[in-house]
Amino acid sequence: MMVLLIRLLILIALGLLIHLIIQYFRSPDRKLQIAKTANTFYLADEPANSQKNIQFVYKGCLFEGEKYIGVTEKAFEVVNIDVSARDTDELEGITRDDLYFMENELLNRYPYAAITWKYPINKLIITPVD
Repeated sequence: MMVLLIRLLILIALGLLIHLIIQYFRSPDRKLQIAKTANTFYLADEPANSQKNIQFVYKGCLFEGEKYIGVTEKAFEVVNIDVSARDTDELEGITRDDLYFMENELLNRYPYAAITWKYPINKLIITPVD
């Protein structure tokens, strides 16, 4: 009887260990950190959950977007996204074309959204092109 109980506990521990390993590799925070060190674009989002913020990385800078729901012609959709940089020191090297790329990626996922860039990113958009 004791041997069966120990075997059952070992199986439960192995199942828990496998579950934790799978969660670790599927973690969006881990994927964001990998993309940040690799200087690539990665967007972590749950489109079905409108209350959860968007997080994305581009050129080593971590951005966060707040989604707001509104009414479109056919349904309730995300109609506004306010994007800000988590650390403004990481914005060095980001150009206007990079902002257009990120805005295009967000509009591909949320076609009815108006993207608003928060300070200091909005200053780059407002300044005239040379």
